[in-house]
Amino acid sequence: MAAAHGTDGTNSQKTPADFGAAVASLRAARPRPEIELTVTRAPQRLAPWAFALEAAVCDGDGEDLADGRLVLLHDPEGHEAWKGRFRLVSLVRAELEPELAADPLLPEVCWSWLTGAFTARGLAHGEAGGTVTRASSHYFGGLRERPSASQIEMRASWTPRESPSGVPDVTAHLAAWCELLSQIAGLPPATGPGEAAVVSLPQRRGPRS
Repeated sequence: MAAAHGTDGTNSQKTPADFGAAVASLRAARPRPEIELTVTRAPQRLAPWAFALEAAVCDGDGEDLADGRLVLLHDPEGHEAWKGRFRLVSLVRAELEPELAADPLLPEVCWSWLTGAFTARGLAHGEAGGTVTRASSHYFGGLRERPSASQIEMRASWTPRESPSGVPDVTAHLAAWCELLSQIAGLPPATGPGEAAVVSLPQRRGPRS
């Protein structure tokens, strides 16, 4: 399924070269083994051109730990609110232990994981904004046997700065986003030469309901 489209949801227009190059680099990206990326249908009304990826994070036993969606938007004419021609829009979700969900500093910590991933890679970006939401579910009546569940959801968007060629380093931004996914999922940090270890949420106990 094609995820890049024109304003009418089709590919009738010629794909801009810089957007095509950005999409190609996202398609070629290979995250850590626990993260599976899949091309999915992109929103059709946010920008003239868009490309979307879905992500699922699993542990070694195949248990789902977190999921997310990253959308690359492109407006060849530029967008006043973005202050650029490209925009990245993100959604990340994970279930949490109740004691972690009750931590008053959790939203600030989660947001710092995204901005910290940008800083660690020297990624220039602007007009960043987002929300971190915690939700708890308690079951009653015929569902009372189910344990209470807590979830965190983080939505964010930002403008990646373009290189002299006109194409932002979206592969590096994808890597930063995958790091956020890993931390929210509670995966052990993947460190390489010159990379500092990061603190992640403890992995959840028991299967997701």
